[in-house]
Amino acid sequence: MPNLTLRLYEDLLPAACPPVYLPACPRSLYVRHGELTAEGPEDGQCVREGEARVAQSAVALHNGRGDTVLWRWELTDDAAPVSDGLPSAPFARSELKLESALVLDDRFEWLMRCDRVDFPKGGVALTHVHQGPGIRICLHGQITIDTLGHRHDYAAGEAWFELGHAPVLAPTTESEETAFVRCFLLPRQLKGRSSIRYVRPEDAAAQKVQQYKVFAERYIDLGRSTGSVG
Repeated sequence: MPNLTLRLYEDLLPAACPPVYLPACPRSLYVRHGELTAEGPEDGQCVREGEARVAQSAVALHNGRGDTVLWRWELTDDAAPVSDGLPSAPFARSELKLESALVLDDRFEWLMRCDRVDFPKGGVALTHVHQGPGIRICLHGQITIDTLGHRHDYAAGEAWFELGHAPVLAPTTESEETAFVRCFLLPRQLKGRSSIRYVRPEDAAAQKVQQYKVFAERYIDLGRSTGSVG
């Protein structure tokens, strides 16, 4: 399996800007503000604020009448250059929020999932692992990620990477509700199923306070070229 990199960008598409064309690669799009239409070779989808799309084909992004802020995850091979901006989109702005190398077990076939996790004030995700790696970004509130001997707080707009197999304890702030959006890679056998596994038996049996919303998940073909993000 090729060496892979997952990158998260934040894009600003100004009102009524010309279409933005993105090459084929496994990709999740989440609309933070505004709305746009994503047109692929065989389908089109209006993605409104708080919604997401996952696909692998090339896509054209048609922005609406207002500014749109987009969180865009792309899975590429290591040789693909980091994009300085959206292709052929001089009026748009793009910022690389985070990138991380991935090691995927080539004995599995994989899917890409984009979802959202919500916590009440002071909620906590008890010590757990996942079945694959991914990048999260805080939507609102604040979350603490305690893993591999390190502890770090993340506020709205800040992103972090999780290996998946490394245990994570994730308490949230007492002062407000917290939510994050994530894109991660999972074995195809987990389509439509939860990926979380609790490390301690007593945590597995405890009542859970977080709520999940899966926006979209798609099988991805890592045998195809993952292409370039820019």
